[in-house]
Amino acid sequence: MAKNSTPRHVGFIPDGNRRWAMNRGLPKEEGYVSGIGPGLSLYEICKKRGIAEASIYCFTQDNTKRPNAQKLAFTDASVAFAFEIARRGAALLVLGDETSAQFPKVLESFRTRQGTGMKVNLLINYGWEWDLDGLKNGGLRSNDVSRLDLIVRWGGGRRLSGFLPVQSVYADFYVRDEYWPDFEPQHFEHALSWFKRQDRTFGG
Repeated sequence: MAKNSTPRHVGFIPDGNRRWAMNRGLPKEEGYVSGIGPGLSLYEICKKRGIAEASIYCFTQDNTKRPNAQKLAFTDASVAFAFEIARRGAALLVLGDETSAQFPKVLESFRTRQGTGMKVNLLINYGWEWDLDGLKNGGLRSNDVSRLDLIVRWGGGRRLSGFLPVQSVYADFYVRDEYWPDFEPQHFEHALSWFKRQDRTFGG
């Protein structure tokens, strides 16, 4: 990819929902529904900026160890977001272990990509070990997901947290300290400006 170009594939880690809720005196699970609106805004910005593919961390297999109220809240938020972006024309793929009881059955049809618009990959009940385990049968379980150019994480964490490890090998990593429900469009605009200044040599 030439320097100063727009990333083709961007990954998003929308972290900080629980901390956002706690800072407002709310139960932790209240933070997840507040992340839906920002996600829809970001999706529309990506379309306008010509992003070809986006991958979004919704919840992981490790997240399902959380209390039931939180599991229900982040699952419901993920389902609502998935159906809304599908309605808006996304070419949607839901990536996660559909054989588990933690996977929302209403999203099973999206385990193969549906739609013809901008590609969106939602990681729902995703686990990096589950993904790599597909190699035993000839390929990654995420084999329909292309290599990432840029990853943007909210909530201040400086780690991948198991996010698409193979596709992330040469991704540039941009972090915002704001919690995800406090998303502002300029967060992503700053990420894109920062990306343009990176010297992407891919080791060469």
